[in-house]
Amino acid sequence: MNDTPPAHDEDELFARLSIVIPVGPGDRAWRGLVAQLAQVALKSQLLLVFADGDAQASDVPDHCVALSAQPGRAHQLNAGVAATDGEWMWLLHADSRLRPDTWPALRDHLAGTPRSLGWFGLAFDDGPWLMPLNALGANLRARWFGLPFGDQGFVLHREDAARLGPFDPGLAFGEDHAMVWRARRIGLPLRRIDGTLATSARKYATQGWLRTTARHLRLTAIQARQESQRQ
Repeated sequence: MNDTPPAHDEDELFARLSIVIPVGPGDRAWRGLVAQLAQVALKSQLLLVFADGDAQASDVPDHCVALSAQPGRAHQLNAGVAATDGEWMWLLHADSRLRPDTWPALRDHLAGTPRSLGWFGLAFDDGPWLMPLNALGANLRARWFGLPFGDQGFVLHREDAARLGPFDPGLAFGEDHAMVWRARRIGLPLRRIDGTLATSARKYATQGWLRTTARHLRLTAIQARQESQRQ
């Protein structure tokens, strides 16, 4: 039996999707992602949220909506979410990249009308040779402990986004991690989308694999301890 929706149903599905991409000051990685999305996300609303004063906001393709917000991922995500008009929203990092299975998996996820916080399997497109270990660790952490991070491309219904509330701009780090803990507290299921989303390992390349990995593990443990105490 073929469970693939007909083409017109697929168009309808993605017409109900808003894609939010916060862009850090001067970060040009969004261009590669937008070029990929232009080939598939023809019916979806695509919002690029730039930091105030970023000149790139005036240089986006016609099919995109450019927004400006106070610098910081939490501020920019909140501005993007507030401007969405789709029933569903997909929150992406500017350096995310689609794999061949990403879009079909997203289609199947939306077609099933799941009420959950959806996330993708993670891969790295570049960086030190040890990065497959980081990808493995991230995917095991998300599967075993229910702790996906923002670079795994959160997908959620707008009503669930309202229940979760805004991202916290007061956090020094881990606004996506905090959102996952809020989902757990309100009983919103966490569901793996059966596809892969790639991201860049440029920080690992420029700041060192061991140093960056250790820093991420330390910050994750600190925030997990803080959030678990609120349960």
